[in-house]
Amino acid sequence: MEASLGGLVAGVDEVGRGPWAGPVTACAVILDPAQIPEGLNDSKKLSEARRDALALQIEAVADVSLGWASVEEIDTLNIRQATFLAMRRALGGLAHTPAHALIDGNAVPPDLPCAATCVVKGDGRSVSIAAASIVAKVRRDALMKELAVMHPGYGWETNMGYGTAKHTAGLHDLGVTQHHRRSFAPIHKILCG
Repeated sequence: MEASLGGLVAGVDEVGRGPWAGPVTACAVILDPAQIPEGLNDSKKLSEARRDALALQIEAVADVSLGWASVEEIDTLNIRQATFLAMRRALGGLAHTPAHALIDGNAVPPDLPCAATCVVKGDGRSVSIAAASIVAKVRRDALMKELAVMHPGYGWETNMGYGTAKHTAGLHDLGVTQHHRRSFAPIHKILCG
């Protein structure tokens, strides 16, 4: 897919739209066509160990940038706009400005620094988007594991902030933390209890 566009092409993907806690994370990757790591695929189809290994390979040979949108930004803007903000930040942080960005999903964020195309199921159709999906997931998962050490009892080390039974039990037993998205219905309901 990248070869047909010409110039530098960045793949962009996000992780963390659905969780009840933690930031949303986007990643932009410009791959070197001569050094594309083998086995790039949708991050959800790879084991954790394989994702971790590939993320290190990608970061060693590609132009990689992460963009984050905080819980406060998610609650202020809404998750869609916060995701677009994280994607803009990821593209803006690249060492090189791409000629074109391939955005995973069905919408192109406004105000990008380059032309862009949305690609539905892009992490299975574009190696650049696949690379971005892997790095975004690995880096966000690592952050959620760090937050789990500071806030035990919610299961973030395994559920990554998603609304699992353990997370629900933690909210019931321990209450809402500053890392919870107050605009999300399950958290809002607890706060308005």
